[in-house]
Amino acid sequence: MSNSKHEWRKNEKRVYLPKANPEKILIPEYKFITIEGEGNPNSDFFAEYIGVLYAMAYAIKMNLKKEKIKPKGYCDYTVYPLEGVWDLNKEAKKEYNGTFDKDDLVFKLMIRQPNFINETFFEQMRNQVKEKKPHKLLGNVKFEKITDGECVQIMHIGSYDNEPESFRLMEAYAKKENLTRLSKTHREIYLSDFRKVAPEKLKTVLRFKVKSNTSSIDVKK
Repeated sequence: MSNSKHEWRKNEKRVYLPKANPEKILIPEYKFITIEGEGNPNSDFFAEYIGVLYAMAYAIKMNLKKEKIKPKGYCDYTVYPLEGVWDLNKEAKKEYNGTFDKDDLVFKLMIRQPNFINETFFEQMRNQVKEKKPHKLLGNVKFEKITDGECVQIMHIGSYDNEPESFRLMEAYAKKENLTRLSKTHREIYLSDFRKVAPEKLKTVLRFKVKSNTSSIDVKK
């Protein structure tokens, strides 16, 4: 057990605080709590998905601090940021012409968990949250291991509606580096609270998977 607190902003800058220019990175397997849904993220229901995930994330963190017997490798940590993997539903994909209706979005929201968390403890925390703060979506939360592998990423600064500008930069970079984007699915990591930060100042990590003919990708944190 370590006495030092793990803070992702300090200890994992390469993964969570990239520059405002595209770069390639190798993302290994991480553990997450996740929830899937479909529809416009500007709708009221979306906040419920976020709320359920954070309720689970903080239940895990705070109850671990109280446990007398800690799991192997335990150290206190800052809760990781909210992430989302975005796609379009099947019908929208068939008719896609470069634009889309936000009602057709399909998403998987997630919050990363430290390596010392396992599925057994996750289930214990889910049952505890169900007792204290019951919610219809709690049963939809999953514990998953996800590997993104080779990716291109960028720090997008500004409104979510302006993300296509950053994706154009990323795709141009990928072409220059002889990388092929695997799909239009992409990951977003939300470093700003949109309820408190002006749209033009929002910071969001954008990332998509690629394949390459080389494997010489820097894995520094």
